[in-house]
Amino acid sequence: MPQTHRLARVQSIARPLPEVFAFFADASNLEVITPPFLRFRIVTPLPIEMREGARIDYSLSLWGAPLRWRTLITCYEPNRRFVDEQEAGPYAYWHHRHEFEAEGSGTRMTDEVTYRLPFGALGSLVHSLWVERQLATIFDYRAQAIVRELGAPAPRIVSPAPGVSNEGARP
Repeated sequence: MPQTHRLARVQSIARPLPEVFAFFADASNLEVITPPFLRFRIVTPLPIEMREGARIDYSLSLWGAPLRWRTLITCYEPNRRFVDEQEAGPYAYWHHRHEFEAEGSGTRMTDEVTYRLPFGALGSLVHSLWVERQLATIFDYRAQAIVRELGAPAPRIVSPAPGVSNEGARP
């Protein structure tokens, strides 16, 4: 079975929970927090009603190669969490959990991606040579965009769950 990888970040945001959740539940903000080099665009007509069962289509570009990506919202609990899972795209498996909890007058946000690459041993090689660093770069950009948009401090890296690699997360 291909190796499962995990990238996790926790960020404290000095804004109230309903405001932070609303920012992340607005799909159009994904373009705001995604690095420009990906040429990321939401293809699904906006506004998107965020709810369990919502599907969102994206286009992006990696090293000049155009890609399409479709995610399905598999869990949606307002002001608590939502999960998007890849239905079609570059990964063999992609599960992205966003958790939110009140932290004093602010919000603690946990962002966790569990993923597998296709192509067996070749996928593992590509992961170690490129994908691991690429995802870390994307999520580093995302963390700084959250700081810019919401005034959040830098994220903490979270240790992996037992049996799951923490590749892609950097100290």
